[in-house]
Amino acid sequence: MSSTPFRRCLAVVLAAGEGTRMKSARPKALHEVGGRSMLGHVLASLGAAGAQDVAVVVGPGREDVAQAARRAAAQAEIFIQSERLGTAHAVLAARSALARGCDDLLVLFADTPLVTPATLARLRTALAEGAALVALGFEPADPTGYGRLLVEDGQLVAIREQKDATEAERKVGLCNAGLMALSGQHALALLEAIGNANAQGEFYLTDAVETARKAGLSASFVIADRDEVIGVNDRVQLAAAEAIFQRRMREAAMRDGATLIAPETVFFCVDTKLGRDVLVEPNVVFGPGCVIEDGALIHAFSHLEGAHVRAGASVGPYARLRPGADLGEGAKVGNFVEIKGSIIGAGAKISHLSYIGDALVGPEVNIGAGTITCNYDGFNKFKTEIGAGAFIGSNSSLVAPVKIGAGAFVGSGSVVTRDVAPDALALARGAQVEKPGWAQRFRAVNAARPRKR
Repeated sequence: MSSTPFRRCLAVVLAAGEGTRMKSARPKALHEVGGRSMLGHVLASLGAAGAQDVAVVVGPGREDVAQAARRAAAQAEIFIQSERLGTAHAVLAARSALARGCDDLLVLFADTPLVTPATLARLRTALAEGAALVALGFEPADPTGYGRLLVEDGQLVAIREQKDATEAERKVGLCNAGLMALSGQHALALLEAIGNANAQGEFYLTDAVETARKAGLSASFVIADRDEVIGVNDRVQLAAAEAIFQRRMREAAMRDGATLIAPETVFFCVDTKLGRDVLVEPNVVFGPGCVIEDGALIHAFSHLEGAHVRAGASVGPYARLRPGADLGEGAKVGNFVEIKGSIIGAGAKISHLSYIGDALVGPEVNIGAGTITCNYDGFNKFKTEIGAGAFIGSNSSLVAPVKIGAGAFVGSGSVVTRDVAPDALALARGAQVEKPGWAQRFRAVNAARPRKR
């Protein structure tokens, strides 16, 4: 997506924050939005924006963050900020990466997960047009508490923190989003020139603007949408970021041809894929790894994760598809049905109140209400295979490993423990016994006794 693919880009992502306001054992960078860690979102945007090299700065002992970074971006190089001495100090923890040189340096924060590749590309374009430094700004409804971007004659002259701003500067509505791009030619020198002459004795990245100006270099800015640069420091802000992400996903799904009857009640993961003419009813949750092909119908109150629903299939209402569920074209999984690790053939029907796990169900199979595959013995999982066109009567238990042949019938209430031949009828239940008059005698005897309450 980068408009300057010929330029070599290094991105430094600051992920050293512990996030004590999150009140969590998990580091802030690994809290998720849309099923992906905030750090993962930032690294994905960088990849799409053309960053060839990535340096991730983590705190001491945070191997969990380092591993997450490597999983999200194979080229990620990990650096440790051993002391918390400010944002510029954090960037310089990756000094060896900076020293190798680049055309563009992007500095991002792991707790700002919603910045888009298009915005990162705009920052890079401004560098390509001659700026030595580009800050990302936004215009909040209330600027109180944010650093202000001070602009004169279209040039950025300073970033002033709220506590240091004059009364006139506090009236400025253009605020600092934190992200910054620097020319690779000047980046290391500018960062090393930043001092710590402040009350905290820390080295702030924002001071790079005035440092650049003193060196006779140009500083510029790019404005982003306020929703894009939301920062996350606590659970309330995490929920706000999730809401923005979900709105993006819903709008994208509908613009791509899916119908969401009540969009605000449908929840997506970052990798959810909906085809054209998919219809999603209210209160549906898509977990990670869902692919819904053209024309499929997802009824209300269904939960899907790791599932592939093929064209024209129907799910729910109140269905649960767990990882490995693969529904063939035109298949039907109805209310209160759970599917796990199973391939359901084209046109097969599992209409209600059933559990199908670790199974291969052929095309046009009909599975009656209350049927379960008994796939687990407490230690191991076993497979059930049901051939094409078989009919499984209601309230049957298929004890795996077992094979039901194509076209076979299983009588209602059967517990099937052995393979069933194709086109055979299997009955595996106790013989019915009838005792005439028993109920009348039972009632008479009990009516004569004192009742125990």
